[in-house]
Amino acid sequence: MKTALITGVTGQDGAYLAELLLKKGYNVFGTYRRLSTPNFWRLQHLNVFDKIDLIPIDLIDTGSILESIKMSNPDEIYHMAAQSFVGASFEQPISTGMITGLGTARLLEAMRTLGSNAKFYNAATSELYGTVNVEPQNENTPFHPASPYAVAKLYSYWITSNYRNGYDMFAANGILFNHESSLRGLEFVTRKISNSVAKIKLGIEKTLEIGNLETKRDWGFAQEYVEAMWMMLQQEKPDDFVIATNEMHSVKDFVENAFNTVGLNWEDHVTINKRFKRPLETGNLRGDYTKAKEKLGWEPKTKFKELVKMMVEEDVKRWEMWLNGKSFPWDAPNYPNESRILSRSLKLEKL
Repeated sequence: MKTALITGVTGQDGAYLAELLLKKGYNVFGTYRRLSTPNFWRLQHLNVFDKIDLIPIDLIDTGSILESIKMSNPDEIYHMAAQSFVGASFEQPISTGMITGLGTARLLEAMRTLGSNAKFYNAATSELYGTVNVEPQNENTPFHPASPYAVAKLYSYWITSNYRNGYDMFAANGILFNHESSLRGLEFVTRKISNSVAKIKLGIEKTLEIGNLETKRDWGFAQEYVEAMWMMLQQEKPDDFVIATNEMHSVKDFVENAFNTVGLNWEDHVTINKRFKRPLETGNLRGDYTKAKEKLGWEPKTKFKELVKMMVEEDVKRWEMWLNGKSFPWDAPNYPNESRILSRSLKLEKL
C-alpha cells in the first residue's frame, strides 16, 4: 500500500485528491493549518474526513514540515498548500511570498535533509503566464506574472525545477489552468457567481457585483484535474505539464450561463463594482494540454456549460437545505457576508 502526504488537504484540490487516492487504496495523510474555526467541510462533504490522518503544519515553520514528513513517511507528496487567492496577494504580498513561494523551498529542503525518496508534485498555476500575448500557452511559453501570488508561484515553480535537477529528486510541476467545482472557495469569482445566483433565485439577495466581465479564462473541472496530478507521479521520469481544456470563456459567459441555469436574465441582476478589479490584470489564458494528452493519456471531459450548471445547482441545493433547517457541511458560515445573511434570517425566524 502506498502512502501519500497532501499539504493543504482541506482545500478544493486537496480534498478531491484525497478522495481519489483513497479509492486507489492509498494510505493518506493530509496537512492543515490550525485556525480558530476548523475548515474541514470539504472533506466531510466527500465523506473522507474520517479516512485520512490529519497533521497540523505551518509552511513558515520548518520544524512542523519536518515532523509531517517523519510522521507520514510518504511515497508521494502532493504540495497544494498556499495562500492561493490572487486578490488577497495584493493586500498581503509579503506573507504570500513567505507561504506560497518559500513554503515550497522549505518543504523540498526538508525532504532533502531527511533523505526522503518521495515523489514530489508542486501545484503551479496558469497565473504564471500573466500578461503574455501568446495563445494558447504551453510548457514552453514564457512566464510574465502579474500579481504577488503569481510571482510567489514562479519562485515555487523554479525551486521545484532546481531541486529536481540539482539533487536528482523526482519533482514535477503541474501548470494547472483555472479548475472549478462546487468545492471552490467563495472568494473565487466562479463560486461567487454560482453562490450569488442561487441566492438571487431563492429571493435571498437581489444583485451580483462583479469587477470585470471581460476577463477570459480556461476553466475546467477540478475533480478531473487531480487525476492528472496523480498521473504525473506515476511516470518513470519527472516532468512539467500544462493541464487545461484549450477553451477560453469570459466572466460574462460564466455569468450568463449561471443565470440561464435558473431561468433568469443576468442583465437584470448584475452590477459592475470597480472595487473588485485587480491592480494588474492578466492577459487571456488558454492552455494547450497536448503534452499531457500524449505522455499522460489525460484529457478533460467536463465541458464549460456543464461545469457552470453543476456549480449553480449545487449552491441552489445548499441554500434550499439551509432554508429548510437542515444541517450539512458547507462554507457559507465562514464568510462575513454569508454569516450576516444566516444570522439575520435566524433572528427574523425568532420574531
